[in-house]
Amino acid sequence: MALLTPQGVKKVFQFQKPEGREHLRRLLNWEEFDELRDSRRSILLDTLYESIIFAVGKGFPWVEVAQVVKFTEELLKETKGCSITEAVTILGNKLRDYRGQLNTTHLLAQCDYFHNTFIRHYKLYQYVLGQDQDVNLTVTHLEVCVPPQPLPLAAGKDQAVWKHRQQVVGLSAAEVQTRAYVLQLKEALQLQQQHLLQEMLPELPGWQRQALKREELENLINEAIHIHIECLKELLQYEIQITFDILDLKLQKKTLNLSAPTPSPLPITGQSGQDEALKLYKANKGRKAKAKKK
Repeated sequence: MALLTPQGVKKVFQFQKPEGREHLRRLLNWEEFDELRDSRRSILLDTLYESIIFAVGKGFPWVEVAQVVKFTEELLKETKGCSITEAVTILGNKLRDYRGQLNTTHLLAQCDYFHNTFIRHYKLYQYVLGQDQDVNLTVTHLEVCVPPQPLPLAAGKDQAVWKHRQQVVGLSAAEVQTRAYVLQLKEALQLQQQHLLQEMLPELPGWQRQALKREELENLINEAIHIHIECLKELLQYEIQITFDILDLKLQKKTLNLSAPTPSPLPITGQSGQDEALKLYKANKGRKAKAKKK
């Protein structure tokens, strides 16, 4: 309490609350502490800080403001573990002890302040400040992902143009995926055909011992032709369906291109800017005319 001078409490009041609380901690010669884990000391520091705010608000001179902080700290220590009746008695005795340090008006204001705060919530003060508390605190450090750096405004696009471009890209991707599916389907049908032919043919050791009869050979050839035709028919059906799907995607892309939104016109400066604007206007007009004919 030796460093708690009128100039010190004046600085505490002039700071914002976080800086003021930290300065008050240094004036009280308290060591640094974790606000989250040592909640009791944090609440006690808040109580002393609020006593400064109260005294300054009531117009106490800075000398008396320092005495109010001292009064508050002593009262909290002396009433620890006492009943509320004993606490009221201790408060009255301390007010009488400070008669020579505070004038009567300020003593009455201080008496009202402690009755309306400390005495009214005495059980809460005793519970928080008068006994040890089991603190079960879990601290989780979360990584904050900041948004990506935006592109320059000059590289931006109108929302309608951007949506149109996304639709075109989606259709192109679907077309590429469909063509890749055709290749996979051909490979699968070829493997299926080879498997069926291998099941149909007799085992090789039997062929080496005796020659096939004409009728057996014809049956084998006919069966192989049948398997080949069935595989071709199945492949042709798939290719026809996929071709229609690709044509439908191309038609959708064509329709999108004909109805493409017009980007916002750029500022026209000089003859070159006017010529560029005229070209954009004619191109857009031509697309709309083609769309109507369709």
